[in-house]
Amino acid sequence: MWKVMGGLLSCFFVLLLITGCGEKSQEDVKSSLDAKLEEMTGYKANAKMMLKTGKESQVYDVEIWHSKPSYYRVNLKNAAKDQSQMILRNDEGVFVLTPALNKSFRFQSDWPQNSSQAYLYESLARDIMNDKETTFKATKDSYIFETKTNYQNSAMLPKQEITLNKKNLTPRLVKIMDTDANVLIEIEFSKVELNAKFDKGAFDTKRNMTGAQMEVPTLAQNVNQPLEIKVPTNTPAGTSLVEEKEMKTENGKRIILTYGGEKTFTLIQERAVVKETAASTFVDGEPVDLGYAIGALSQQSLTWSYGGVDFMLASKDLTKEEMVMVARSMEGQMMK
Repeated sequence: MWKVMGGLLSCFFVLLLITGCGEKSQEDVKSSLDAKLEEMTGYKANAKMMLKTGKESQVYDVEIWHSKPSYYRVNLKNAAKDQSQMILRNDEGVFVLTPALNKSFRFQSDWPQNSSQAYLYESLARDIMNDKETTFKATKDSYIFETKTNYQNSAMLPKQEITLNKKNLTPRLVKIMDTDANVLIEIEFSKVELNAKFDKGAFDTKRNMTGAQMEVPTLAQNVNQPLEIKVPTNTPAGTSLVEEKEMKTENGKRIILTYGGEKTFTLIQERAVVKETAASTFVDGEPVDLGYAIGALSQQSLTWSYGGVDFMLASKDLTKEEMVMVARSMEGQMMK
């Protein structure tokens, strides 16, 4: 009798152990993620970002630093095109640095709280915790969430799949998808160091501009280099190119493309000029991620630099989301 009872009790305890060691639920993981973000003092991370929006995929190295509560440094480099930009947030505001042109935009902005940022750990966690309709699954070494995004152009990129390491809940892989579930942006994290230490000047604007220029030298001035005209492949319905105008400037030429129809806009492009001394331009707006570049978005215009060319999109008709949509669709598309 005692042997039988002992056997039953042993089975009971084994069942308890199995139940206690079962997979965490979605809410358990979200709760643990919330607690981890609350405890950490900051982090350093490295990632590869692949853009699949143009004819050819573009690959960027991304280095991310964050020190609580509000210091940020995000360095994006495309070695193949000598393209480098940095987003800084410090006590002076938010800056977008373009080292090769020796210039920067300065914002009084809520970035990065105002929209999703696929390379920021806490932004990904916030998207996971705020979406009440997330899908969730667990694999041997990962937790995978599918959530809504919160981008300026979320109509184009409405969903993301976020893979977290099971061991420490740090990000492993992010896939951002269009309305047909095609992956257009993929970010793979190679290293995440939680509670990293930073020296006093780690987020200083001048120091970071100087350091970045040592890695990516300023562009050589060459006003005679041909300007390859780019056009958007995605414009609002009922809108089309109605005029192309060329103007001579002291630095070469300026191309002005006018789009007419239901929603009009003007697109200006000209070869960028390297500033002799570091110059910062204040923008009454916010930084916006175009995938291949970081732009400055205001109420009626969007400006950015890419490949040694300055672009400006201006419109009274386009929404901010539509301006971002148009700008995002220009990368890699040229008009002969």
